Amino acid sequence: MSDDDLKMPKIKDEALDKSEEVENTEDIFIDQLCEGLETYKQDPRSTFLGAFMAGLEIGFSFLVVAICYSFFNGKIESSTIPYLAAFIYPLGFVLVILGKSILFTEQTSLLSLPVLSGRRSIKDLMKLWGIVISGNLLGGYLIGFIFCMVGPSLGVVSKEGMVELANHVSDFEYPVIFGSAILAGWLMALLAWIITSIKETIGEIVVIFIITFIIGLAGFHHSIVGSIEIFVGFILSEEINFLTYLIFVLLALLGNAVGGVVFVGILKYGAFITNKKIV
Repeated sequence: MSDDDLKMPKIKDEALDKSEEVENTEDIFIDQLCEGLETYKQDPRSTFLGAFMAGLEIGFSFLVVAICYSFFNGKIESSTIPYLAAFIYPLGFVLVILGKSILFTEQTSLLSLPVLSGRRSIKDLMKLWGIVISGNLLGGYLIGFIFCMVGPSLGVVSKEGMVELANHVSDFEYPVIFGSAILAGWLMALLAWIITSIKETIGEIVVIFIITFIIGLAGFHHSIVGSIEIFVGFILSEEINFLTYLIFVLLALLGNAVGGVVFVGILKYGAFITNKKIV
């Protein structure tokens, strides 16, 4: 038996593995596309309520991070606190994603796929994004206001800690916030893509933790969590005015959308179409 004969089974096995990998990738794309189409078909009121709940639930990421800032403020170097807070930052995301609420940054690439495939128009996408964003922001405003009123009274969070957190998030040049938001949107859209292929809850929790931990550790700007942080700072501090809040939210939303649509939605769709042409 020649060397070439010995190599043939290995080559066939490798080809089979690659074929299965392509099939799995296509399955994920189709699942994402179908899920996106289902979201378009929902009653707008149902979509808004799902987004509103996401805004409320993601507020717990703000709460635990604010507790971290309040507890360690003055006890350790202030530059160290964000790195500690990154370990608890994923909590709200776990609640939102496992609870199947509708979070804008998780939906950016998902909702863009029906548009890219020609099944929905850009106008439909803008309308749906508007519903989701408004629900997320309003839910975030409410939970942020509640924490402002209740947190200091419970003694778990201080006004100084929440203001310090808001200043930390907003104390960047506008191009930095925009670029950072693109990276956060990219990671969040990738998270939604990966979750589709995971069947076990514990696996979902691990992936959610890893990706949102990276976002927290790197200080990337998430539009919805960030909007709560800046909104609370706007309420409690004279250093943050309405213009600062408005510009931050617009830059973060736009950056998250670009990151999710361009680096996940368009590229994944392009890979899918290219593979179909080859096949």
